[in-house]
Amino acid sequence: MTDVLKPTDTSQVEEAVRWALGNDKTLELVGSGSKRALGRPSQTDMTLDLGSFTGVTLYEPDELILSARAGTPLAEIEKLLDDNNQQLDFEPMDYGPLLGQGAGQGTIGGVIATNLSGPRRIKAGAARDHFLGVTAVTGRGEAIKSGGRVVKNVTGYDMCKVLAGSWGTLGAMTDVTVKVLPKPETEMTVVVGGLDDAQACAAMAAALGSSCDVSAAAHLPDHVASYFDGLPKPEAATVLRLEGVTPSVAHRMAMLTKLLQSFGAVVALDEAHSKKLWRSVRQVAPFTGDNARARPLWRISTAPAQAHRLVDLITPAAQMFYDWGGGLVWVGMPFEGEADVGSIRRAVAELGGHATLVRAPAALRASIDVFQPQEPGLAALSKRVKDSFDPKAVLNPGRMWAGV
Repeated sequence: MTDVLKPTDTSQVEEAVRWALGNDKTLELVGSGSKRALGRPSQTDMTLDLGSFTGVTLYEPDELILSARAGTPLAEIEKLLDDNNQQLDFEPMDYGPLLGQGAGQGTIGGVIATNLSGPRRIKAGAARDHFLGVTAVTGRGEAIKSGGRVVKNVTGYDMCKVLAGSWGTLGAMTDVTVKVLPKPETEMTVVVGGLDDAQACAAMAAALGSSCDVSAAAHLPDHVASYFDGLPKPEAATVLRLEGVTPSVAHRMAMLTKLLQSFGAVVALDEAHSKKLWRSVRQVAPFTGDNARARPLWRISTAPAQAHRLVDLITPAAQMFYDWGGGLVWVGMPFEGEADVGSIRRAVAELGGHATLVRAPAALRASIDVFQPQEPGLAALSKRVKDSFDPKAVLNPGRMWAGV
């Protein structure tokens, strides 16, 4: 056997896992490798390379479904959908540039395995909410198939929900089916300038609580505003996106502008500038440059109303911005190699939520909890789920938590 196993069909994946079981070997699951530096560093014996599992196997635009082999590049799928005026509504980001790699290298399987979502998460949900069906091989060396071509097809255990966000620790996905949706006819963005973090969280809450059907809400503080494309000027900007048919967007734009006037000066971005702006938000633009990549980066989810209070508890020199109406805070540490784990964990413990160390040197990721530490009861449940799918911990052992 070589250090890399590269199967080309599901039966060969079964054989590879059974070989590993029989020889007490562990396997790192890899597609394109664009997210390899996420999570705890791999300490496996061999690599199971699923990069040969490429190609769209079924696409029915009228039925709003797409099936593809798990290693199919996300860029290829997005191009196919764009040609048919459709999209993945959960708006997955591309982690490549954040981790020092080129853009467009991620795969659809990697998107599902990490349960990605972008700014539209507040309206459309995450990848798991659009994940309809899967074929995978468990750590027992057994192929499983779950779900199908419609949303409501669950008659038992929903494997799709379990595998989404499991980071390859439960099964090696070979084929996936996802729901797709038509692209909106147009979009516009309302910008409120000059707000501090607390005011911005209040403005986003007001907008999201209205009938304006906001599809994305972010606050870009003044120290990072210049990194985002499409803004009228580099000052603190609270931005809210509206999507849909043109008359509806225009009507809701007028409503939202009136609602937010009490917070400050309001301007509108047209479709072209709005698309540029939200592409920058989706790709976490302040933290992708060569200088920024040397610094640890955190991704913190918390209650939107608590977001500005959480930020106050973190290293003052850190750079940060808010997405998901304040429910997601990206925090870039000010110094190379310094992750300030203590203040991050204390802030989350006090105000609630969970924090993931997205980028840091391998030695640091090996020495701390990269994902939010679990309470004993939840940790025991996670271990039982892992044992049921992969009793000998063959697949990506320790990728999320040590011993799981």
